[in-house]
Amino acid sequence: PQAWGQHEGLRRVKRAWVIPPISVSENHKRIPHLLVQIKSDKQQPGGVIYSIKGPGVDEEPLGIFSIDKFSGKVFLNAMLDREENDRFRLKAFALDLGGVTLEDPTDLEIIVVDQNDNRPLFRQDVFTGRVVEGAEPGGSSRRAGVVGGQTSPYAHTHRGAPVAAGTCVMTADATDADDPDTDNAVLRYSILEQGTTSMFTINATTGEICTARPGLDRETVGIYNLTVQAADMSGDGLTTTATAIIYLEDINDNPPEFTKEEFSMEVEEQAAGVDVGKVFVHDKDLAGSPNWLAKFTILEGDPEGAFAIRTDPHTNDGVLSMAKPLDHEVRDRFELTVSVQNERPLEPTAPASPRALATVRVRVRDVNEAPIFRENPRRVSVLEGTPPGTPITTYTASDPDTRQLQTLTYALLYDPADWLQLEPHTGTVRTKRELLHPSAFLQGGWYIALLLARDDAEPPLSATGTLSIEILEVNDHAPRLQPPAGVVCGRPGRGGTLLLGATDDDRPPHGAPIHFQLSPQHPQLARNWSITRFNGEATSSDPYQAPLTHFLHHPIIPSPSILHPKSLPASPPHCPSPTTGIPTQPAPPSPPVPHPVPTVPLPAVLAGLGAARVRGRRRALRQGLLQRSRDDMRDNILNYDEQGGGEEDQDAYDINQLRHPEFFLPRAKPPMRRDTPLSSATPPAPRQLPSGPSDIEDFINEGLEAADGDPSVPPYDTALIYDYEGSGSITSTLSSIVSSLTDEDQDYDYLSEWGPRFQRLAELYG
Repeated sequence: PQAWGQHEGLRRVKRAWVIPPISVSENHKRIPHLLVQIKSDKQQPGGVIYSIKGPGVDEEPLGIFSIDKFSGKVFLNAMLDREENDRFRLKAFALDLGGVTLEDPTDLEIIVVDQNDNRPLFRQDVFTGRVVEGAEPGGSSRRAGVVGGQTSPYAHTHRGAPVAAGTCVMTADATDADDPDTDNAVLRYSILEQGTTSMFTINATTGEICTARPGLDRETVGIYNLTVQAADMSGDGLTTTATAIIYLEDINDNPPEFTKEEFSMEVEEQAAGVDVGKVFVHDKDLAGSPNWLAKFTILEGDPEGAFAIRTDPHTNDGVLSMAKPLDHEVRDRFELTVSVQNERPLEPTAPASPRALATVRVRVRDVNEAPIFRENPRRVSVLEGTPPGTPITTYTASDPDTRQLQTLTYALLYDPADWLQLEPHTGTVRTKRELLHPSAFLQGGWYIALLLARDDAEPPLSATGTLSIEILEVNDHAPRLQPPAGVVCGRPGRGGTLLLGATDDDRPPHGAPIHFQLSPQHPQLARNWSITRFNGEATSSDPYQAPLTHFLHHPIIPSPSILHPKSLPASPPHCPSPTTGIPTQPAPPSPPVPHPVPTVPLPAVLAGLGAARVRGRRRALRQGLLQRSRDDMRDNILNYDEQGGGEEDQDAYDINQLRHPEFFLPRAKPPMRRDTPLSSATPPAPRQLPSGPSDIEDFINEGLEAADGDPSVPPYDTALIYDYEGSGSITSTLSSIVSSLTDEDQDYDYLSEWGPRFQRLAELYG
């Protein structure tokens, strides 16, 4: 029984030591306040010692609770704030006088009961929202709301009744620090003030503000200021307020309108790119927006596109300007139909404008206009040598001012050679003096003059016309023979040659080409003389006086001339060396043939004798002729390894030493040919080069005859000496026609010492 009693004691819970939760109201002002008395069932002689621990006792916040250690009474020593601590969990202890634990620690929970001591607080003092004007309203209930932050056709009130919702603008929500499980934190919203018209409503439970009725017009009221209230205790407790500002966004619900139906303007004729005037419009929509900006169009009255209209971005008015100049004499009045509309399309619900069209009347003012040369420049042609006083042309201008009686006068503005005279009232241009070639005032055969036409208006206006006169060339000069006398050198029994030329003072096409022939009045000349064309010049042969006729085309003007060629023996004292070419200095003229032949001088030189020789030599070289001239390609052998002062600083070799060694070297025995026996005869003296194309055949035949008549050498496939090149040379022999055809025995290592330009050859042969 005793053991069972002990076991029963362990199972039984001691009701006196189990402490239920204790509730105490926040803000309790009667301090100290008895909360509870705890008591242990194990009474000991001398009594029990009680104590408590936990937040509010020996932990922060300290000193809120205390206990009488002998009686076990727990007291509240300070006011509580539920928003800071809504409950306290303590531990209670029971000890004997010796400090031995009599009971296991038990929990002591103190709950702070909420009081409505906190007002609601809006999340911000000022709420801002926007809604387009003309937004659709909601139902009649002022409790329309938003579900999930989106506009819903139905929203639930706190009682669960669905109502229709309008266009929602914003949510003005608030918070309450009181216990959310009590009415102290249950909030209700309302609009205290929004002006004379109640255009908006607020959801009482969510604070969402929506449109309440139609008629939102930005042009009437653009901004709404609402005073919103939030109250706890379901609207019967503490309250707070905030401001909600709603801006109406503009839509294009107002078309632009002209301020009046007709506008009148003036513009001067011939004005382009200038502004004529403005047409004024009015638009109620937001200034500066696309709903306000106007766009103008010219519908009628301007088929030629002479006018243009644009929008002034600052005033929104239409600016009429000139795209093309107008002519008062053609049309002096215009009546334009102009329309206006917005850049953005008009809303379908917007009313139509009664003033979308306007009439613009433009009057063109007449002004003085400058004369006009219809043909500018005027080009005419005049033969050279035209006598003074000859009419050239009548160059006149016209006055565009047909409705004004004006007189035009003319004057020469630019006549550099003073060749012209002008009739001031008729504009007739005449020659003042003879017009001749050549002249420094001609540009490619054209003479340029400027005429001035002036009217008699106030102030007067003028125009400038250009007169281009082509001076046509006339074949009025006969060619002249050059030279009138010359020297013909030749061997006995063999004729010589003389290069002839002619000059003509006329310009093309009455100048070159010049044709030469023996005078048909002296047919006996053909027995001893002949004329052949040589590079544009003429060559004559045989020592006689030769009357020549040279003439031009366009038309042909013959010019008979007497040529006085003088025959001299072909020896150095009288004639130049055969290698020096045709003589250029004329000999003293012989007595003329007693035939008076008239000659006429011409301006332009067709060909000089020296120039003819140079051109003849160049053409002969290109055509492969074997003619030799006194200017040899080898005349200047220059040292180019010197870094001196140009060609004038070079030391040249005289090629005449190679051509005529007998004049510069002592007489010596000519060298022997390699391919002939030692007993063979020496080659003959050097032969003279041909002095003209006619001697080439003889030159070749003589060389062939010398080769065929030499019995000391084989006649086939051998090297023949056709001329003597002198004895000895400061340069080594490059190669020989009888030398080896291979280069196996040659040493080309020296090429590597010749510099970078010969590097490639050194790599190939070195």
